[in-house]
Amino acid sequence: MRISSVTMFEQSTASMNRQQSDFLKVNQQLASGRKVVNPSDNPQAASRAVGVDQSMSMNEQYKNARVSARNSIQQSESVLHSMTDAISSAKSLLIQASSDALTDSNRASIASELKGVYETLIGQANAADGNGSYLFGGYKDNAPPFTRTTEGNISYIGGDINREQQVDASRRIPVGDNGKAIFQSVPSGAGYVATAIKEDNSFNAGSVTFIGPQITNVNDEGYGSDYRLSFGGTEEAPTYTVERFDKAAGTWGGIPGQVEQPYAQDGSGKQQISFGGMNISLEGKAQSGDQILVAKANSEQRGPDLFRTLESAIRVLENPAENDVDKAQRRNTLNSSIRELDNAFDNISSVRASAGARLNELDVIDAVGVNRMMNYTQTLSDLVDLDYAEAISEYSLRQVGLQASQKTFVDMKSMSLFNYM
Repeated sequence: MRISSVTMFEQSTASMNRQQSDFLKVNQQLASGRKVVNPSDNPQAASRAVGVDQSMSMNEQYKNARVSARNSIQQSESVLHSMTDAISSAKSLLIQASSDALTDSNRASIASELKGVYETLIGQANAADGNGSYLFGGYKDNAPPFTRTTEGNISYIGGDINREQQVDASRRIPVGDNGKAIFQSVPSGAGYVATAIKEDNSFNAGSVTFIGPQITNVNDEGYGSDYRLSFGGTEEAPTYTVERFDKAAGTWGGIPGQVEQPYAQDGSGKQQISFGGMNISLEGKAQSGDQILVAKANSEQRGPDLFRTLESAIRVLENPAENDVDKAQRRNTLNSSIRELDNAFDNISSVRASAGARLNELDVIDAVGVNRMMNYTQTLSDLVDLDYAEAISEYSLRQVGLQASQKTFVDMKSMSLFNYM
């Protein structure tokens, strides 16, 4: 078979071009530091690298989300810490105001100081973060969650659901508690609170005061129910009836086996009454129609409200006590307020503990995220990063191959019989 000069030329050129292409490919790898420069170099590795790269990007986004979540939780915890200090200060003022040695002007001064604590708590309840979102408004974080009604009371208008943020692929974490859960709730283990107030929220007409209630038997059949002492009879022969609230029927009713009893039958004006695994000590004169509610702190009969508690305390301290009835109202209100402040303090402390637990969880998730990123980085490196020792050896080999191909081309190009004639 005759091999033409054109065929030899084309084969030599093709060989040289192939060697040059392989040499340039290794050159690109060395320049970029990657062994997969184009997807065609290794389609399977390139495809896996895209997936790993996407996972790394998502992991970075979750990291940024955790930074944002941590900032919000830390701000909330800081505000709640200030609130516990304010509540402790308010409680100290109420204990001071309970002293019989104080005059009405002294109590008015305490009321003025208590107003400052009250306004501070309202301001903190409407605190916002650096982005303008209100910390305690739940999902309705674009407006102050607490506003004053036309009657001057504080009302919550925020959302009832806590604001959450996705901080990992399978974890959403609350980054802001709603104000209702903080200021209008109590811990699940909160006990009973007594209030000397009627169903229409008016004060009693008599001068009866209470101490307690004290728990005597949590295993009592009636423990956990709400109770009401209703006074009746005449001024000369007052009586009382213990009623229990029926949640199913939504009404008050007498306790089976208990009937109307005489009040302060020994003439001392003092009496201790036991019911539902607790007892309460009463003192003073009761008038027909007076009532004392003894209910769980989270009862529907008189739900917890930190601001209402302070409003009631300020109101009785501002008004001078001109008679025994006024003094009884003041004492009862202060006793109830102190217990309700204790419950509010415990509830906010529980929320703070929850915030601390969430911060700890974010630290754990961060550590997992760092390890995950290291694994992604190593996997991506194994897929696309260049082994320089191997690449340099390949570079030298391809360089020799290219030079040999070029030399062969030059030698074959000059081959002709005329050169030997």
